[in-house]
Amino acid sequence: MEITIDLKGLQPLIANEEISRLELAAEAAYKTLINKSGKGNEFLGWVDLPSSTSAALVSKLMLVAKQLAQISEVCVVTGIGGSYLGARAVIEALQHSFASLLPAKGQPIIIYAGHQLSADYMSDLNDLLEQKDYSLIIISKSGTTTEPAVAFRMLKSHLEKKYGKAGAQQRIIAITDKSKGVLKQLADREGYEQFVVPDDVGGRFSVLTPVGLLPIAAAGFDITALLQGARDMQQELTSKASATSNIALQYACARNACYQKGYFNEILVNYEPRLLYLTEWWKQLYGESEGKEGKGIFPAGVSFTTDLHSMGQYIQDGERKLFETVLSVTDSNRQLFVPNDTENADGLNFIAGKSLNEVNHKAELGTFMAHRDGGVPVMRIVISKINEYSLGQLLYFFEFACAISGYMLGVNPFDQPGVEAYKNNMFALLGKPGF
Repeated sequence: MEITIDLKGLQPLIANEEISRLELAAEAAYKTLINKSGKGNEFLGWVDLPSSTSAALVSKLMLVAKQLAQISEVCVVTGIGGSYLGARAVIEALQHSFASLLPAKGQPIIIYAGHQLSADYMSDLNDLLEQKDYSLIIISKSGTTTEPAVAFRMLKSHLEKKYGKAGAQQRIIAITDKSKGVLKQLADREGYEQFVVPDDVGGRFSVLTPVGLLPIAAAGFDITALLQGARDMQQELTSKASATSNIALQYACARNACYQKGYFNEILVNYEPRLLYLTEWWKQLYGESEGKEGKGIFPAGVSFTTDLHSMGQYIQDGERKLFETVLSVTDSNRQLFVPNDTENADGLNFIAGKSLNEVNHKAELGTFMAHRDGGVPVMRIVISKINEYSLGQLLYFFEFACAISGYMLGVNPFDQPGVEAYKNNMFALLGKPGF
């Protein structure tokens, strides 16, 4: 496996006995998940998704992605929450940090809409799309979620004005319900290419469905390797019922041990800027799955070493109600070495000749030691390198551990009743009939 978990940094703040005390609860949650006998069991299609995704579907996704690349400089992925975060997490982890500023390499730049209601953002997007050939992937099970529906209404109109109705029809891909909903009806009527959001997979668990796979393929990345990583992790996690051998159960036990001891906030830490949106995806996954019935660990994220110069002060010396999960990457994809400077005015010749990756890892180790000594429990999830295969493993690992942790907490990890509260108020304030 590409992923390992290191819990030594939890000690002495969280004793091994406090973690092992939760192993029976984790193993019971595992049985509930595998047997599909718990709350929300109608949304467990993601459990078998990596192994059940057909080669025919993957081939079709890759073909459509290739067709989009032939006609598009830009592809606008329109969705909110799980309808875009998973794809964005993978794409931004894999793409060149300055992809949008480099010469095109045969794939469209992926940009996003429908994830907020900003007039300035949409106006700026229109300015860009006036100058670019573009296509649109609209992702919505119902077609009525406010933010993506508003953006799609605007972008569809823009596409039809720019390319004509027939031209727009070739540039719109709908990922939606297989048989019902406003978007499904529109896609059938207009003749859009379509992919299905499975009925038994909730949005935040949907990254390994066409919801995530098509945008990732359109960006030029290897979805077969992504799925293989997830498939191997599925085999690993679903075949080990013991908390002593299953890393997802170990993570669930550790974070719940922290929670029971009064550490109510979990911070996911990365030391690679390209993992920023992996953190955003993780925040949605855990926040929406566990934050209910007055319970739940609050998920937050920081990017080090950048945030050591801002949030680092609070983490080191603030209230002791948080713990850290460090997402550690062993090897960088590229090597860069610190040069020697004859004047040494900055005093940094002591690291001359060292790789920047080594310097980054020493910063990680130094921070780990400082925060643990300062009263912060710290655990590490380690991957060897950022690539499609390791990301597939990581995505499935976090999903599986989230389900286990939610069941241990006693909540339904697969619903989100609180999301409707703001919508009801917004609709009433906007004058929607019936609200």
